[in-house]
This record gives sequence, C-alpha cells and structure tokens, in this order.
Amino acid sequence: MIRFVGLTGGIGAGKSEALAAFARLGAATLSTDQVTHELLADPEVRDALIERWGEGVAPDGEVDRGRVAEIVFADSGELAWLESQLHPRVGAHVLGWREQLEPGTEVAVVEVPLLFEAAMENAFDATVAVVADDRVRERRLRERGQAGLAGREDRQLDQAEKSNRADHVLRNDGTLEELERAAATVLEEIGRKEARG
Repeated sequence: MIRFVGLTGGIGAGKSEALAAFARLGAATLSTDQVTHELLADPEVRDALIERWGEGVAPDGEVDRGRVAEIVFADSGELAWLESQLHPRVGAHVLGWREQLEPGTEVAVVEVPLLFEAAMENAFDATVAVVADDRVRERRLRERGQAGLAGREDRQLDQAEKSNRADHVLRNDGTLEELERAAATVLEEIGRKEARG
C-alpha cells in the first residue's frame, strides 16, 4: 500500500528542497504550488479571472500572477473567491495523480503549503512540517528577492503550531545533504509507524 504523505511548512522553511530530497530518496512527489501555477494557464481559469477582475489581469492572454497576488492579498474576499476556483481543481489533480502512481510506489509526498489551514491533514497517512530558524528563512527570502517574513504569514499558522500538528518535523537549517539525511530518517519513521499499524 502506498503511504500518502502531506508536506507543509512556513514561508522560507525549504518545502521545495524537502520535496526534492524526498524525490531523490525514491518517493513520488507533487507540488500543489506547481499545480496552481499550471492551473493559472488553463483557459477556463484564465477566463474566470478576466471576467472577475478585467483584462488587465491577463495581458496578452497570459495570467499575470503578480497582479493576481496584489488583488487577493489586499482583499480577503477576493482571495476566498480565487481559492474557491482553484482548490477544487487542485484537489482533483492530486487525486488523479495519486490514482496514476506506478504500481510498487511505496511513498507519495504532496507539498501543500496550507495543509493544516485548509484542514487537509486527514487526506494523508502522515504529515511532515519543514521548519527552519527565522534568521535562515529571512535570508532565503532575501536571496529569492522577496520581502521578509513580516506580513507574509498572516494567513498561515506559525511554525510552532505546524510542528505541533504534524506527525513528523523536518529541520532544514543546514546543508542539502543534512536535509536529505533528515528526510531519510522521516521516511524510516513513517515506515516503522505503518509496520506497527
């Protein structure tokens, strides 16, 4: 039976690197952020956004993600509307992906940034929270050319709460090699837990 694992964590904690580490360790992996980016290119979604927000949201027929972010982060009602358009489609994509996994797949890890906030933890056999020191997270955001943590986590649970809710915690303050070793340990823990039933 495939062990279905939900991966989450705070902004700048290194969720994408953790997902890549799980992939290197042999897990099937999927990023819901990537699915969302792909959905924004879907003509049906694009047309719904244009109908709601006007042509300026998709100049030259391509959705301007920066413009969408400006709209939804300034208005919680617009964010709720966007999520009502995207979340069911993301959920359907994840289910379809799970059904198409190769026979013999042992572990499938899905990165879901708002896993606990969206009350999705029960969809998974296990949950993993990626955490990192705030200074490390700030540095990573600066290196990506993004603003710091202040104001960016308003709609997210803090790291401590995510850690408390998760079945497993994956620290990501060091090197990629250290992260991969920690991810391997988490996979072993998940395997042992399943063996115990």
